[in-house]
Amino acid sequence: MTSPLPSLSSPVAPSSAGAPAPVPPPSVLDLAPVLPVVVVEDLADAVPLARALVAGGLPAIEVTLRTPVAVDAVRAIAAEVPDAVVGAGTVLTPGQVDEVVAAGARFLVSPGWTDALLTAMLGSGVPFLPGVSTTSEVVALLERGVREMKFFPAEAAGGTAYLRALAGPMPQARFCPTGGIGPDSAPEYLALSNVGCVGGSWMLPKDAVAGRDWARVEALAREAAGLSAGATCR
Repeated sequence: MTSPLPSLSSPVAPSSAGAPAPVPPPSVLDLAPVLPVVVVEDLADAVPLARALVAGGLPAIEVTLRTPVAVDAVRAIAAEVPDAVVGAGTVLTPGQVDEVVAAGARFLVSPGWTDALLTAMLGSGVPFLPGVSTTSEVVALLERGVREMKFFPAEAAGGTAYLRALAGPMPQARFCPTGGIGPDSAPEYLALSNVGCVGGSWMLPKDAVAGRDWARVEALAREAAGLSAGATCR
């Protein structure tokens, strides 16, 4: 079973005199080039879908809280797919933070943040990616020690040009851009110095999920897992 990931938002403590510098904690941004954004409509699909994504090389899975079965889907994947690093997306309230962590979520993703939501995520004990779309939001998070964020909605908020502009004055901020990104545009984002991975759902076409064609999902996940700067899925 994959070991739990420490908080993305806790800065690495400085080493004492003469002691070796601590190794930075692992990051959700570094597990794979693509973070699948999953909407589970039928609870029965959660486990086979997750297994297909993991088999294709995408271990981190963001289950969005957009359906009535989402929390149960997180719980099922956490219990039955040990190689998956399952997280919860579209987290909007402190109550949801508590609920999904109790269900087994190993990271959290929000489309935006408030002080109350950020406080809950900071206290959750799991990594999280708060959503930003403006420079001021990025600065405010950096003040709180948060260096890894979701950039959303990526294409509508300025895309690669915006992220490239942020890299100069705020190189310490790293992003998972999500929103309107597909296999053709993903490499442009992955080429940026401040992008760790991208979020997307193109490896989960609706007809494949509806038809429970998990072999197709696995194949598309494998293509996505092979993406890098300058590479496109074929």
